[in-house]
Amino acid sequence: MVTERLTVDFWFDPACPLSRVTATWITAVAEQRPVDIRWRVMSLSVVNEGRDVDPEGDEEGYLWIPARVCAAIQTAYGHTALGRFYEALWTAEDGGRREWIGDLAEALGAADLPVALAGAGLSTDHDAALRASHGEAMSLVVGEVGTPILAVTHPSGSRHAFFGPVVTETPGPEDALRLWDGTLLVASVPGFREIKR
Repeated sequence: MVTERLTVDFWFDPACPLSRVTATWITAVAEQRPVDIRWRVMSLSVVNEGRDVDPEGDEEGYLWIPARVCAAIQTAYGHTALGRFYEALWTAEDGGRREWIGDLAEALGAADLPVALAGAGLSTDHDAALRASHGEAMSLVVGEVGTPILAVTHPSGSRHAFFGPVVTETPGPEDALRLWDGTLLVASVPGFREIKR
């Protein structure tokens, strides 16, 4: 078990349900272990650019909209504000978890951010920032991957980055920590590349 304070850069596409489950997991880990999370945006729209068939089925390009809003938040307000927005985007009115993202303007208001930022989703003004954040995440991993990408930085400066883990449901407290410890272990092994079930 790692006891030193770690920083986890967590890159996510805001509309990816599986990334949201993984985000819930890493948030639970941070409540029990010395982990600081830096929320960062990436985009499945960028991943799938140029493909004949979009594997997300997003032929209309809707997924660009929430990703652009996240890029605007990350640029103007920072990683903590982005995390607040991401949480609000997936939180239902009753406080439960949504099955799909909510209204962008409502989530901005709930995150104490200017509602006018919703307009950033319909503009290309933040595409360069979105691509830069996305590109940084992709530069840390090998092969064709999606979201989320995590990079764990130790106080010594050493860093381990990986795609996932992708989970379909948030593990309970004990399993959340076991998954965290196991993920850190395999990611720290030189030459480790991939694990799937």
